[in-house]
Amino acid sequence: MARQEPPRTPGRPAEDVSPAGMLARVRAALPSLAPSERRVAEVVLADPAQASELSINALGERAATSVATVTRFCRAVGLNNYPQLRLALAAAAAHEHARGGERPVPGTDISATDTLADIVGKIVYNEVRALEDTGSGLDVDALGRAVDAVAEARRVDIFGVGASAFVGQDLHQKLHRIGHMAFVWTDRHASLTATALLGPGDVAVAISHSGETEDTVEPLRAAAERGATTIALTNAPRSALARSADLVLTTCARETPFRSGATISRIAQLAVIDCLFVGVAQRSFDGTTAALEKTHGAVPGRRRPHTQRRAKADG
Repeated sequence: MARQEPPRTPGRPAEDVSPAGMLARVRAALPSLAPSERRVAEVVLADPAQASELSINALGERAATSVATVTRFCRAVGLNNYPQLRLALAAAAAHEHARGGERPVPGTDISATDTLADIVGKIVYNEVRALEDTGSGLDVDALGRAVDAVAEARRVDIFGVGASAFVGQDLHQKLHRIGHMAFVWTDRHASLTATALLGPGDVAVAISHSGETEDTVEPLRAAAERGATTIALTNAPRSALARSADLVLTTCARETPFRSGATISRIAQLAVIDCLFVGVAQRSFDGTTAALEKTHGAVPGRRRPHTQRRAKADG
């Protein structure tokens, strides 16, 4: 299978971008933008409604950059020109206003002076926003191809380190419960050893928020070299991990200053994993239901649902 290009294609018409997805696309592009382009993105994200009313010259001045840079920014987020950006931002601002209603929107960053109530509000707000943005920006066609690949795979090897390892373990546990041969590798050497056994008909799934974690990128490349279908789950669609994959599933999560704790990103990753798993499970609905019932009943102290119903009826 040929390597998939990053999901944001230059020149993609603005009408292909949903209002909810436009700002998610800009946020996802941030890590890969040049510093001058990133300043444009920050102006756009700070106040989409106001940015939509600015001329290209005024936006360039606001971002302390040139008109040419604003044009490059438009192309970097998949638009043909600046008028398309203005229209997309106006629609996104209207969508944000309609979604927010009268609800106060807290700041996204956690500060040293926040109360515990402030922290709860910000964490919940950011996690809900990450889930909504991830859902809006997720490439459903790529997800469908990933579901096909995993459902038909001889084996599925999952790579992730640090916080992404926990997400990989969740996918492994889910697939294993419905009878799919799956393995999760959280050590670089073990990951590379595992790829030696992969080939056509196998699937490798690599998970990394930044998409630049070498301990995850290297095993995915090795799996690709051996002919396995490769899937990347990342927040950075132009990252090294994404460039190494056949299929790219993107999250859209903006972390707090406590990024090392991987809070918001983990929630978004788990949502995509759930979508992938349910898609696979749905392919064999009766078999999946039976497998889940068997594995549920295998734990001491549990009874399978139909057994519980029968016992109640007999009583």
